[in-house]
Amino acid sequence: MKRINESFEPELSATVAETARSGWYLFGERVHGFERDFARYCGVEHCVGVGNGLDALTLIFMAYVSMGRLQKGDEVIVPANTYIASILAVMRAGLKPVLCEPEWETCNIDPARMEELVSERTKAIMVVHLYGRACRMDEVGDVARRRGLLVVEDCAQSHGACYKGKKTGALGDAAGFSFYPGKNLGALGDAGAVTTDDGALAERVRMLANYGSSAKYVHPYVGINSRLDELQAAVLHLKLSRLDEDNARRRDVAHRYMEGIRHPAVVLPRMEEDEEAHVFHIFTIFTPRREALQQHLAAHGVQSLVHYPIPPHRQGALAGYAGLSLPLTERIHREEVSLPMSPLLTAGEVGAVIEAVNTFCE
Repeated sequence: MKRINESFEPELSATVAETARSGWYLFGERVHGFERDFARYCGVEHCVGVGNGLDALTLIFMAYVSMGRLQKGDEVIVPANTYIASILAVMRAGLKPVLCEPEWETCNIDPARMEELVSERTKAIMVVHLYGRACRMDEVGDVARRRGLLVVEDCAQSHGACYKGKKTGALGDAAGFSFYPGKNLGALGDAGAVTTDDGALAERVRMLANYGSSAKYVHPYVGINSRLDELQAAVLHLKLSRLDEDNARRRDVAHRYMEGIRHPAVVLPRMEEDEEAHVFHIFTIFTPRREALQQHLAAHGVQSLVHYPIPPHRQGALAGYAGLSLPLTERIHREEVSLPMSPLLTAGEVGAVIEAVNTFCE
């Protein structure tokens, strides 16, 4: 993060200083400007800045419940192998998550399995563009249209990814973004946003995020406090101008990994025919020898992470789902390893990662 933020200097420090000196820290022109330009970037009519990615998703579902388009207890189909925040957002709005197995090749929700889970109580589908790869939205949309379901996108990892020429954030009825510092578009703290073409939904989200307020000291709805502040908006606005360029650099790093890693015990991610469908927030590989590989990488000075070590249905917070058999989800969580990924990785650093993986010996 230090290297990435330094690459935006001196503009970044100037932006922060200017915002601090302005005396205006909430609901100002910096927030409005970022909302306008991020909506334009995604190809939607509306963007509402909020406090973080979890709140963005939660507020979408809260708004649908508040508007009567969803009822408490309705079912929402959610990928089983996502980060737990996707599922918590559904639960926080009083709805019931139904966990769906992914496709092994993409780690994204499987549209065929998804349709098998649709019941009379199912009212919405949440897709997660995991690791930065856009889901197969044609098939998801077809199921949703035939079954009369809302489609909500979790875009926490897919800033700038495209599906058939349209960016994630514009592929469903509404979408939630996280701007956590490590994201492809990252703030200097927590931040998030909701994007949609639905003006009524955007207005309700905006009210619910501000204590359910329609005007100062007027509160027709039960809301929360979740606001994008001026400082984070200013930083995000600056970084947005370079997002596509940085995503292209991430793809270059991914291509070099794909061409260079040749270890027989390592499964590489599938490359998309449309390169813009994946922005490689994370570069994932899979191996049944994960612990040994990570020890080997560390010994060669290469950091690796696991996204994520414990599947949601094995978490104490979701104890009611512990009896589910989700073999693909469990395999992904058991074998996934994330290699270094950044738009600023040097050729030497990428080569060192490739060499370290290829010299792994059980």
